Amino acid sequence: MAKSPSNEKSRNQSSTGETGNSNNSTKKQSPQEDNMDLEEETIFPLTDECHHYQQRKEVPWDIQKYWDQRYSIWTAYDDGIHMTDDAWFGVTPEPVANKVASDLTTRTPPSKTTIIDIFAGAGGNAIAFALSGRWTTVIAIEKNPSVIACAQHNAYIYGVSSQITWINADCFDYLSSQDSSIDLSKTVIFASPPWGGPGYRSDKVFNLKTMLPYSVQAIHDACKMMDSALYLPRTSDLRQIAKLAPPGEKVEVVQYCMEGASKALVAYIPAASSQEIDK
Repeated sequence: MAKSPSNEKSRNQSSTGETGNSNNSTKKQSPQEDNMDLEEETIFPLTDECHHYQQRKEVPWDIQKYWDQRYSIWTAYDDGIHMTDDAWFGVTPEPVANKVASDLTTRTPPSKTTIIDIFAGAGGNAIAFALSGRWTTVIAIEKNPSVIACAQHNAYIYGVSSQITWINADCFDYLSSQDSSIDLSKTVIFASPPWGGPGYRSDKVFNLKTMLPYSVQAIHDACKMMDSALYLPRTSDLRQIAKLAPPGEKVEVVQYCMEGASKALVAYIPAASSQEIDK
């Protein structure tokens, strides 16, 4: 039996064992069905907001086009992937998540051993980070109990749930409350924030200052003491991104494409020094 969910911030013990293999021909049990290691884990039960749609007629009209692309988003969709309706708008497609994970592996020095996904959503990026085998610790933060339940469930399907530390909390509260325990020299932040809904597509140049519910500056201020990677709309204002670079440093921006079309960009931002923060 799964443990009862906690209303407080919940943390699992992350595993540093061998990375799971994404074998889509083998259906993984959900955390609610799998009794292995439950004594050491906090399980977030799926709720009525968590869905595995099997027929198009079941799908709300405003997410049908995303459901039509479900196998591009999750290769293991038929194994029981669950999503909340809102999560369809923000999930990173699996090929993009895997490429970002691969790029972070090569871009970060071996001294960086922890990655924190501060907007984990339905788990696509955290799963990719765990599958990469690069990180000693993968932390996934998501404040919506239903969404984190989907993420944990989906990670079980990919065989890596026990390799991820699941935090049901507001990421800004978590980062501030854990300020003294986070080793800044060993930690990388990954942030795929909400973009304010699909309306961003109509902007020729997307204004990151007005991004809802969090501006890019608010996100950067919370994690600027650590190396960070921000997953943003492909039309984001590059001038605004450039201003996030610490003095004497540069931000590297990479566009990520699927089937010849850009899906998003990632801004790789070096950490600011403590002297720069004090100025």
